Amino acid sequence: MSPDTRGPVATLADVVRLLDRRYPPGTAESWDRVGLVTGDPDQPVRRVLLAVDPLASVVDEAVAWGADLVVVHHPLLLRGVHSVAATSAKGALLHRLVRAGIALYTAHTNADAAAGGVADALARLVGLEGLRPLVPAPAEALDKHVVFVPAGDAERLVDALAAAGAGALGEYARCAWTSTGEGTFTPGPDARPAIGTPGAVARVVEARVEMIAPRRSRAAVVAALRAAHPYEEPAFDVLELARWDGPTGTGRVGHLAEPLPLRAFAERVAAVLPATEQGIRFAGPPDATVRTVAVVGGSGDSLFDAVRSAGVDAYLTADLRHHPASELRERAEFEARGTAASPPYLVDAAHFASEWPWLTGAADHLRADLAAHGTTVETRVSTLRTDPWTGRVPSRAPLDPSEGHPS
Repeated sequence: MSPDTRGPVATLADVVRLLDRRYPPGTAESWDRVGLVTGDPDQPVRRVLLAVDPLASVVDEAVAWGADLVVVHHPLLLRGVHSVAATSAKGALLHRLVRAGIALYTAHTNADAAAGGVADALARLVGLEGLRPLVPAPAEALDKHVVFVPAGDAERLVDALAAAGAGALGEYARCAWTSTGEGTFTPGPDARPAIGTPGAVARVVEARVEMIAPRRSRAAVVAALRAAHPYEEPAFDVLELARWDGPTGTGRVGHLAEPLPLRAFAERVAAVLPATEQGIRFAGPPDATVRTVAVVGGSGDSLFDAVRSAGVDAYLTADLRHHPASELRERAEFEARGTAASPPYLVDAAHFASEWPWLTGAADHLRADLAAHGTTVETRVSTLRTDPWTGRVPSRAPLDPSEGHPS
């Protein structure tokens, strides 16, 4: 994509901030390494190349095109290193990027789970509707702050709590609920009451103010409450709200507009994903009916339990290994005794192919996000096939024990 880039130019810090908002680093798996790998936050960014893998061929493309930033899905430095000398493949790659003034940014498992991320892109590309996470991420832990304050001070208190992080719900800020009633108290002899006198019963028309806040902001909200409240000893509650599933998470589950035989669904997957030597494999009767599907971009056989719990007809993922796949199908057929169907069936794509579709949407989102902040950027989605397999030879030998085995 090549928009007019003669307008204000974004800095790398601007781009990273918007990428982090789309793909929050805090949502990455604990073992993952995401975010900015190399680059000066103050450097201008006019051209961004997006790719699945941080390989030498991708850096060649970035240098030739004049990219300022490369956004990749897979981490270059996933495990700890003690040297980035150019005597190693990864060190040499980093040196080339630095010498060329090209920054490198990684969005991996945080992009897998995000709205509009890898799983969403794969699911929509193969025609799934009504999407929901396969393994939902829990929504952020929330508190409800309930405060009793003289009615005339309620608005000022709401402003103070909102400034400390309370009252934000989606695209809405300063959300609060209030009601009024009568509060009563008797100040002690050493009290310095804002209302009333020591030893005398006081009655005050008070507002009950309720506001939601992230649990991580509890200390800041309580401090703001105490600072803004006119009472020497404000009355308040902090209630921990129940946790629930958030709208994002690992994988997606959806349904096809019209059911397809398993082979036809596999053929659809093959038609829309980038071509690889592996192609598309499937496990199950070719004519088995597929209505509901779970998808996970990249390696997905660790999620078989979640797939079974989702009750889907088929599971589309990549890198399926012999033993886990064999055991899942054996169990499915055992439990389906006496019935024609034995889901879940398996559809196995190449790792690279299952994740590449995300890049186009990521590029679109980045341009839109920067445009909303008054800057422009040119993006390019790399079409280099970085799948490591370069050839395939079909097996033709029959299974005939009488022929023996080569020594």
